[in-house]
Amino acid sequence: MSYPWHLYLMATLYILAGMMHFIKPKMYLRIMPRYLPYPKQLVSLSGIAEILLGIGVCFPLTQALSIYGIIVMLGVFLLVHFYMLTGEKASAGIPKWILTLRIPLQFVLMYWAYSYL
Repeated sequence: MSYPWHLYLMATLYILAGMMHFIKPKMYLRIMPRYLPYPKQLVSLSGIAEILLGIGVCFPLTQALSIYGIIVMLGVFLLVHFYMLTGEKASAGIPKWILTLRIPLQFVLMYWAYSYL
């Protein structure tokens, strides 16, 4: 079955984002909320989830489940986005206006995924 190019773009973005969790783990550890346990494992787990969900949207058998998984994952990632707004260290040096814009972007990404159901 052939899917639109933008579905493959979305899949590629999640796969690449997931790979970055293993290439630059310190970057992700720096923004991990301090109240969550096992930060290294959570960074790895979220990277694996992004990779598997990105791959999953490319196959008819796993597409719907992967899309729902992406939506849930993006919802969970809101914890990180809100945490990054709590202080200078948590912000990783990113300007507050960019961090603020990332929150509605999560909902745009959720809608993008949902549009393939």
